[in-house]
Amino acid sequence: MNWTIYDTDQIHRHGQTPEAVERQIENFIQGFPYVNLVDAATVENHGIQRFSAEQIQQLANDFDARAPHLKVVLLAPASGAASRMFKSLFAFLNEQDDIQDVDVQQFIENIRQFAFYDDLKAACQKSGKDIEQASPKEIVACLLEKEGLNYGNLPKGLLRFHRYADGCRLAVEEHLVEGANYGKSADNKVFIHFTVSPEHQEYFVKALESVTEKYETAFGVDFEIGFSQQKSSTDTIAVNLDNTPFRNADGSLLFRPAGHGALIENLNDINADIVFIKNIDNVVPDRLKPDTILHKKALGGLLIHITDDVKRLLNSLQQHPKQGIEEATDFIEKTLYLHLPAPFKSWSEPEKADFLKEFLARPIRICGMVKNEGEPGGGPFFVGDAERNVSLQIVESSQIEMKNDQQATIAKGATHFNPVDLVCSVKDHDGNPFDLRRFVDPKTGFISEKSKDGKLLKAQELPGLWNGAMAKWITLFVEVPLITFNPVKTVNDLLRDEHRNLN
Repeated sequence: MNWTIYDTDQIHRHGQTPEAVERQIENFIQGFPYVNLVDAATVENHGIQRFSAEQIQQLANDFDARAPHLKVVLLAPASGAASRMFKSLFAFLNEQDDIQDVDVQQFIENIRQFAFYDDLKAACQKSGKDIEQASPKEIVACLLEKEGLNYGNLPKGLLRFHRYADGCRLAVEEHLVEGANYGKSADNKVFIHFTVSPEHQEYFVKALESVTEKYETAFGVDFEIGFSQQKSSTDTIAVNLDNTPFRNADGSLLFRPAGHGALIENLNDINADIVFIKNIDNVVPDRLKPDTILHKKALGGLLIHITDDVKRLLNSLQQHPKQGIEEATDFIEKTLYLHLPAPFKSWSEPEKADFLKEFLARPIRICGMVKNEGEPGGGPFFVGDAERNVSLQIVESSQIEMKNDQQATIAKGATHFNPVDLVCSVKDHDGNPFDLRRFVDPKTGFISEKSKDGKLLKAQELPGLWNGAMAKWITLFVEVPLITFNPVKTVNDLLRDEHRNLN
């Protein structure tokens, strides 16, 4: 590629090199390969583990006993705008003259049921309109536009989700309450980290400053809240449909944020023993929190057990190789339910020990999985690589070659999907943080078609945070109840019983 000095200056300002950008362009040209599904991960084939109520409670108790002496951090990606929540309302505001869409009708008919109703009423009054007399379009405009509540431009974390007797909570507040219930350290500290967009960080800070003291008093904790932004060095170049660099009207190169997979850099910067990850919109009112808290603790308890096992096995492989090989082999086959490479049996003892040490010296994640009832989301699968090794992976539909009958059949056999319910161990057996970037599969990126200034372009996303960015982690899938998954994808989801206090 013949870059100009102007081009290279831009590339360096994004923390990249011309060589790295050329690799990105090569990805556009070559495309990303589909994954090789070996089987759907199910309870029946041990790809997903199912625990009894007694076992869940015991794992939760184990977490309660150990976690206060570890540094636990709750991570919630919160940078995405909420605009997709209001797709129907935007269409109504911009295109339709009367209420035809059933979603818009449902919204208007139930306007008083939303936790943000009082704020909306006040915003209407401020603009000189009585909400009781305002037209549906005036109400929607007041909700979405900057002159009103500006909900069409805010991230989900800053929207009011739930109504309580003492007020209405923003989505981000519910994460404080959850954190106080399962993330408290021995000295009563709760560490929570939000990834946010630059333009919204000050709003998050202001919103949390106004409520943090209330929750600290209520739960007897001290919150330590951190923020980070997606690094510009993770942005990827955009290209035209012919794979040449896309240029803005002024001739400059266009770099775009590379999806949530870029957040592996943010996770890598967090100092923690255990990190819980969940989406900002997957929260429920207090009356439904006990199930979420119990299963969060159970996943954490299992992670602690697995981490202990790995540390013990690595020490055994170092001090007593023969015994360690036998124990590690048993652990991989009977706890992780994975098969060792076919040539393993013929290897020498040092070769086996070296392989097992490398296999076990990796970050660990326990992923909650819910039964698939039609919700979109990545699914749990056994996936094979070029060396015919098989691992457990969360796979998005875009990664599957559905035109391949065999792969399509396996995909349709999935019984569960990923609700983004993860707990991660990110330090090695000596207590040193892993460089998580070493465990990314760069071949699992994604290419999508976008537009800018009326021109079509192709954009490239990095391997997803819980997909390819964690492809080389030790992984276990655990069934969790559907009640722990209650995302808000559209504004009317807030009318569901799971998002209302019905006491």
